[in-house]
Amino acid sequence: MRLLMIGRLNGELITASKIAMRRGASVTQADAIPQGLNVLRAKGADLIMIDVSLAVRDLVDALEAERIRTPVVACGVSADAQTAVAAIRAGAKEYIPLPPDPELIAAVLEAVASDRAAFVWRDPSMERVVKLAEQVAPSEASVLITGESGTGKEVLARHVHLKSSRASKPFVSVNCAAIPEALLESELFGHEKGAFTGAVARRIGRFEEANGGTLLLDEISEMDVRLQSKLLRALQERVIDRVGGTAPVRVDIRVLATSNRNLMDEVRKGTFREDLFYRLNVVALKLPALRDRPADILELAAHFARKYAEVNGVPARPLSAEARALVLKNPWRGNVRELENTLHRAVLLASGPEIGPDAILSPDGESIATAGPAGRAVQAAEAATRGLVGRTVAQVECDLILDTLDHCLGNRTHAAKILGISIRTLRNKLNEYVSAGLDVAEPGAVRASAAYG
Repeated sequence: MRLLMIGRLNGELITASKIAMRRGASVTQADAIPQGLNVLRAKGADLIMIDVSLAVRDLVDALEAERIRTPVVACGVSADAQTAVAAIRAGAKEYIPLPPDPELIAAVLEAVASDRAAFVWRDPSMERVVKLAEQVAPSEASVLITGESGTGKEVLARHVHLKSSRASKPFVSVNCAAIPEALLESELFGHEKGAFTGAVARRIGRFEEANGGTLLLDEISEMDVRLQSKLLRALQERVIDRVGGTAPVRVDIRVLATSNRNLMDEVRKGTFREDLFYRLNVVALKLPALRDRPADILELAAHFARKYAEVNGVPARPLSAEARALVLKNPWRGNVRELENTLHRAVLLASGPEIGPDAILSPDGESIATAGPAGRAVQAAEAATRGLVGRTVAQVECDLILDTLDHCLGNRTHAAKILGISIRTLRNKLNEYVSAGLDVAEPGAVRASAAYG
């Protein structure tokens, strides 16, 4: 975790920086916003912590203009709620009061890092994957990690990095699905001053940030095919071209990639370059779904029970025999991510010396034991059908398109791909909705109604 602190290091900020370093962060400090922007352009950062007495809005606007997607957290000595609200409205993701609470800073660092940290496994099917990963980790070979969403692809990628000769160097992750197509090229390769409106100075991209270390291209199947050719050149020649640049920049990186889709199917459909696929797929690691790793289910459930008891300051409780049987029977279609969320809820809802089956609930508060997998699927289908009765096809189509666009953070190309329609058809539909006064997600965002409704 690379933390940039913007503000003069008085006593409170010094304490905050020491806490962050004890939690494993690498801290760089800048006295003011211009110096902080220079650090970001030259070195990058995973998180910015800025003194609330500085112009938070100016920093956020500068990041947006220069296409720098680094989250901002404000901090200050004021405990006034209005100060926190003003910082959030200015674009900060969070407000941390000073003097700092070590657990609060740790929670913010963990949330931003999105690092599920502990790599936990026990099942033989997973053991085979990990053994192969550790065998190839010391090499320079590109690795393609596939598996359903939530199976732990990024966690495995970090494990490969930590077992490699580059472990002491940066590990930089880029979520290709979360960054709009128009911004992804600059995010990956950086840009030169004047490359576009708002590019007031040179900024290095993720390739250069990862120089000497490992670059993870997360959900690479979502990358537009036009950008794939530039990526292929970077992988083959180990040189990149910044947006607006005239001279190639040499980089020394090891590339890992993940996908929840079958990339050979995408190659056959023409949405993924065959030559890029073979360049990435030197070694393939396929993560089995959690439902196919029964020994991992119980191991992970116990791990999450301990983790969230500590995070929430409640007594650590083991799972009862009935609760363990229940989690083993569940299909976990959301894989490890769904199991983690379920156990987090269970820790908060449990009472008594154990976590019982009554605390193992779905997000809507129902017991996951109310029906088997087939029954739940039927119930879900019936509920969905009942919700459509009385509505026109056009209304249903509109909701589907807008919800899919929210899911893709406003990325028109990705939404059209998921919907199975052309980008032109999608744009025509969206123009109709805008003309009708409907809220349509802008690139890089969701609708206000989707975010707050």
